[in-house]
Amino acid sequence: MAAFTLVIGNKNYSSWSLRPWLAMRQAEIPFAEIVIPLYQPDSKRRLLAEAAVGRVPVLKHGERVIWDSLAILEYLAEELPDRQLWPAEPAARAHARSIAAEMHAGFVTLRRQLPMDIRARRHVAPTTGELAQQIERVQAIWRECRTRAGDRGPFLFGRFSNADAMYAPVATRFRSYDVPLDAVSQAYVDAILALPAFREWEAASLAEPWTITSTP
Repeated sequence: MAAFTLVIGNKNYSSWSLRPWLAMRQAEIPFAEIVIPLYQPDSKRRLLAEAAVGRVPVLKHGERVIWDSLAILEYLAEELPDRQLWPAEPAARAHARSIAAEMHAGFVTLRRQLPMDIRARRHVAPTTGELAQQIERVQAIWRECRTRAGDRGPFLFGRFSNADAMYAPVATRFRSYDVPLDAVSQAYVDAILALPAFREWEAASLAEPWTITSTP
Protein backbone atom coordinates (compact mmCIF):
# COMPACT_ATOMS: atom_id res chain seq x y z
CA MET A 1 0.00 0.00 0.00
CA ALA A 2 1.25 3.49 -0.83
CA ALA A 3 2.12 5.72 2.10
CA PHE A 4 -0.19 8.49 3.27
CA THR A 5 0.85 12.13 3.55
CA LEU A 6 -1.43 14.67 5.23
CA VAL A 7 -0.96 18.37 4.49
CA ILE A 8 -2.34 20.56 7.27
CA GLY A 9 -2.34 24.15 8.49
CA ASN A 10 -1.46 25.67 11.85
CA LYS A 11 -2.46 23.27 14.61
CA ASN A 12 -3.64 26.07 16.85
CA TYR A 13 -6.15 27.37 14.34
CA SER A 14 -6.93 24.89 11.56
CA SER A 15 -10.06 23.06 12.64
CA TRP A 16 -10.45 21.36 9.27
CA SER A 17 -6.92 19.97 9.54
CA LEU A 18 -7.54 18.56 13.02
CA ARG A 19 -10.40 16.38 11.80
CA PRO A 20 -8.56 13.90 9.52
CA TRP A 21 -5.37 14.15 11.58
CA LEU A 22 -7.16 13.03 14.75
CA ALA A 23 -9.04 10.27 12.95
CA MET A 24 -5.83 8.89 11.49
CA ARG A 25 -4.00 9.01 14.81
CA GLN A 26 -6.89 7.35 16.62
CA ALA A 27 -7.12 4.62 13.98
CA GLU A 28 -3.34 4.15 14.09
CA ILE A 29 -2.95 4.88 10.39
CA PRO A 30 0.69 5.81 9.70
CA PHE A 31 1.20 9.02 7.77
CA ALA A 32 3.73 11.72 7.04
CA GLU A 33 2.75 15.25 8.00
CA ILE A 34 3.38 18.52 6.21
CA VAL A 35 2.47 21.70 8.11
CA ILE A 36 1.99 24.88 6.08
CA PRO A 37 1.47 27.97 8.25
CA LEU A 38 -1.57 29.88 7.00
CA TYR A 39 -1.85 33.60 6.23
CA GLN A 40 1.90 33.95 5.72
CA PRO A 41 3.41 35.68 2.66
CA ASP A 42 4.28 32.36 1.01
CA SER A 43 1.29 30.32 2.26
CA LYS A 44 -0.68 30.36 -1.00
CA ARG A 45 2.33 29.38 -3.08
CA ARG A 46 3.12 26.47 -0.77
CA LEU A 47 -0.50 25.31 -0.66
CA LEU A 48 -0.82 25.37 -4.45
CA ALA A 49 2.40 23.40 -4.74
CA GLU A 50 0.74 20.60 -2.76
CA ALA A 51 -2.68 20.63 -4.47
CA ALA A 52 -4.58 22.76 -6.95
CA VAL A 53 -7.33 23.42 -4.40
CA GLY A 54 -4.94 25.71 -2.51
CA ARG A 55 -6.40 24.83 0.90
CA VAL A 56 -5.87 22.39 3.75
CA PRO A 57 -6.25 19.60 4.58
CA VAL A 58 -5.04 17.51 1.68
CA LEU A 59 -4.39 13.77 1.80
CA LYS A 60 -1.91 12.26 -0.63
CA HIS A 61 -1.99 8.52 -1.21
CA GLY A 62 0.34 7.44 -3.96
CA GLU A 63 -0.80 9.35 -7.05
CA ARG A 64 -4.16 10.19 -5.48
CA VAL A 65 -4.87 13.63 -4.02
CA ILE A 66 -7.95 13.99 -1.80
CA TRP A 67 -9.02 17.30 -0.30
CA ASP A 68 -11.78 18.42 2.08
CA SER A 69 -11.95 16.95 5.59
CA LEU A 70 -15.10 14.89 5.11
CA ALA A 71 -13.95 13.56 1.73
CA ILE A 72 -10.67 12.47 3.35
CA LEU A 73 -12.51 10.72 6.18
CA GLU A 74 -14.74 8.90 3.71
CA TYR A 75 -11.76 7.91 1.60
CA LEU A 76 -9.92 6.48 4.59
CA ALA A 77 -13.00 4.53 5.67
CA GLU A 78 -13.26 2.99 2.20
CA GLU A 79 -9.56 2.23 1.86
CA LEU A 80 -9.16 0.84 5.37
CA PRO A 81 -12.45 -0.79 6.40
CA ASP A 82 -10.70 -2.75 9.13
CA ARG A 83 -10.07 0.50 11.04
CA GLN A 84 -13.84 0.92 11.55
CA LEU A 85 -13.89 4.68 11.03
CA TRP A 86 -17.70 4.60 10.83
CA PRO A 87 -20.00 2.62 13.14
CA ALA A 88 -20.53 -0.95 11.96
CA GLU A 89 -24.31 -1.07 12.42
CA PRO A 90 -26.12 0.42 9.37
CA ALA A 91 -28.55 2.67 11.27
CA ALA A 92 -25.77 4.04 13.48
CA ARG A 93 -23.54 4.52 10.45
CA ALA A 94 -26.27 6.49 8.65
CA HIS A 95 -26.82 8.62 11.75
CA ALA A 96 -23.06 9.25 12.09
CA ARG A 97 -22.81 10.32 8.47
CA SER A 98 -25.80 12.63 8.87
CA ILE A 99 -24.42 14.50 11.86
CA ALA A 100 -20.96 14.65 10.24
CA ALA A 101 -22.50 16.23 7.15
CA GLU A 102 -24.49 18.65 9.32
CA MET A 103 -21.27 19.82 10.96
CA HIS A 104 -19.51 20.02 7.61
CA ALA A 105 -22.19 22.20 6.02
CA GLY A 106 -23.60 24.18 8.92
CA PHE A 107 -22.91 26.05 12.16
CA VAL A 108 -21.55 29.08 10.31
CA THR A 109 -22.24 31.52 13.15
CA LEU A 110 -20.53 29.27 15.66
CA ARG A 111 -17.46 29.04 13.41
CA ARG A 112 -17.37 32.80 12.87
CA GLN A 113 -17.89 33.93 16.45
CA LEU A 114 -15.97 31.10 18.16
CA PRO A 115 -13.07 30.31 15.80
CA MET A 116 -10.78 27.49 16.84
CA ASP A 117 -7.92 28.85 18.95
CA ILE A 118 -6.55 26.14 21.19
CA ARG A 119 -4.33 28.56 23.09
CA ALA A 120 -7.22 30.91 23.92
CA ARG A 121 -8.89 31.02 27.32
CA ARG A 122 -11.61 33.65 27.46
CA HIS A 123 -15.29 33.90 28.21
CA VAL A 124 -17.53 34.84 25.29
CA ALA A 125 -21.21 34.82 26.13
CA PRO A 126 -23.46 33.97 23.16
CA THR A 127 -24.10 37.43 21.72
CA THR A 128 -26.76 36.46 19.20
CA GLY A 129 -29.76 34.21 19.29
CA GLU A 130 -28.36 32.30 16.35
CA LEU A 131 -25.11 31.48 18.16
CA ALA A 132 -27.02 30.29 21.22
CA GLN A 133 -29.25 28.15 18.99
CA GLN A 134 -26.28 26.56 17.26
CA ILE A 135 -24.56 25.80 20.57
CA GLU A 136 -27.75 24.13 21.78
CA ARG A 137 -28.10 22.18 18.53
CA VAL A 138 -24.59 20.76 18.97
CA GLN A 139 -25.42 19.72 22.52
CA ALA A 140 -28.70 18.15 21.38
CA ILE A 141 -26.79 16.08 18.82
CA TRP A 142 -24.31 14.99 21.46
CA ARG A 143 -27.01 14.13 24.00
CA GLU A 144 -28.95 12.03 21.51
CA CYS A 145 -25.86 10.14 20.39
CA ARG A 146 -24.60 9.54 23.91
CA THR A 147 -28.03 8.30 25.02
CA ARG A 148 -28.06 5.80 22.18
CA ALA A 149 -24.45 4.75 22.80
CA GLY A 150 -25.09 3.98 26.44
CA ASP A 151 -22.14 2.26 28.10
CA ARG A 152 -20.43 1.19 24.86
CA GLY A 153 -17.81 3.91 25.25
CA PRO A 154 -17.46 7.66 25.88
CA PHE A 155 -17.79 8.85 22.29
CA LEU A 156 -20.78 9.68 20.12
CA PHE A 157 -21.31 6.09 18.98
CA GLY A 158 -19.41 4.40 21.78
CA ARG A 159 -16.01 3.92 20.20
CA PHE A 160 -14.27 6.81 18.43
CA SER A 161 -15.44 7.34 14.84
CA ASN A 162 -15.30 9.87 12.03
CA ALA A 163 -18.27 11.61 13.64
CA ASP A 164 -16.10 12.40 16.67
CA ALA A 165 -13.34 13.67 14.39
CA MET A 166 -15.82 16.09 12.83
CA TYR A 167 -16.96 17.44 16.22
CA ALA A 168 -13.58 17.50 17.98
CA PRO A 169 -12.79 21.11 16.97
CA VAL A 170 -16.11 22.19 18.50
CA ALA A 171 -15.03 20.62 21.79
CA THR A 172 -11.90 22.79 21.73
CA ARG A 173 -13.97 25.89 20.96
CA PHE A 174 -16.30 25.27 23.89
CA ARG A 175 -13.29 25.02 26.21
CA SER A 176 -11.49 28.03 24.71
CA TYR A 177 -14.50 30.32 25.11
CA ASP A 178 -15.81 28.91 28.40
CA VAL A 179 -19.17 27.93 26.95
CA PRO A 180 -21.52 26.52 29.64
CA LEU A 181 -22.55 22.96 28.76
CA ASP A 182 -24.95 20.39 30.07
CA ALA A 183 -23.43 17.47 31.97
CA VAL A 184 -23.58 15.02 29.06
CA SER A 185 -21.94 17.46 26.67
CA GLN A 186 -19.25 18.42 29.18
CA ALA A 187 -18.39 14.76 29.72
CA TYR A 188 -18.08 14.31 25.96
CA VAL A 189 -15.82 17.37 25.64
CA ASP A 190 -13.65 16.00 28.46
CA ALA A 191 -13.37 12.65 26.66
CA ILE A 192 -12.22 14.30 23.41
CA LEU A 193 -9.70 16.56 25.15
CA ALA A 194 -8.30 13.62 27.14
CA LEU A 195 -7.41 11.60 24.04
CA PRO A 196 -3.65 11.05 23.80
CA ALA A 197 -3.85 11.90 20.10
CA PHE A 198 -5.57 15.20 20.85
CA ARG A 199 -3.03 15.99 23.55
CA GLU A 200 -0.27 15.43 21.01
CA TRP A 201 -1.96 17.92 18.66
CA GLU A 202 -2.51 20.38 21.52
CA ALA A 203 1.14 20.23 22.63
CA ALA A 204 2.25 20.99 19.08
CA SER A 205 -0.21 23.88 18.82
CA LEU A 206 1.12 25.42 22.04
CA ALA A 207 4.65 25.28 20.64
CA GLU A 208 3.80 26.98 17.35
CA PRO A 209 5.34 30.43 16.84
CA TRP A 210 2.60 31.77 14.55
CA THR A 211 -0.25 34.03 15.64
CA ILE A 212 -2.98 34.97 13.20
CA THR A 213 -6.14 36.98 13.57
CA SER A 214 -8.16 35.39 10.75
CA THR A 215 -8.70 31.66 11.06
CA PRO A 216 -9.44 28.92 8.53
